[in-house]
Amino acid sequence: MNILVSNDDGVHRRGIRELAAALSRIEGAKIYVFAPDRERTAAGHGITMRDSLYLQEWSKEDYPGAEMAFSCSGTPADCVKIGISLLRQQGVEIDLVCSGINHGSNLGTDVYYSGTVAA
Repeated sequence: MNILVSNDDGVHRRGIRELAAALSRIEGAKIYVFAPDRERTAAGHGITMRDSLYLQEWSKEDYPGAEMAFSCSGTPADCVKIGISLLRQQGVEIDLVCSGINHGSNLGTDVYYSGTVAA
């Protein structure tokens, strides 16, 4: 099973590292991390339309258990969209997208603009 992991808090946050590590313990799971290069809380479903997006690859030491990890200069939705597209070009089809672990709460109407939920 190919799992893409993202968040809205940024690639540096503890929650996404813990989520990727936990998912990597699932038998047969291959983990691919694509997350914003900085906090993008409340980015909702926004995608970047006019600006260039930049990717930075992270080492396996930064994300143990992940097949690959990238940060992206865009929104959480950009990260997932780019991740799925790049992986598909390499013959990898994503079976599941997991977003989190959120640094903070997503309660009630927060989910309408949550970058974690939108990713």
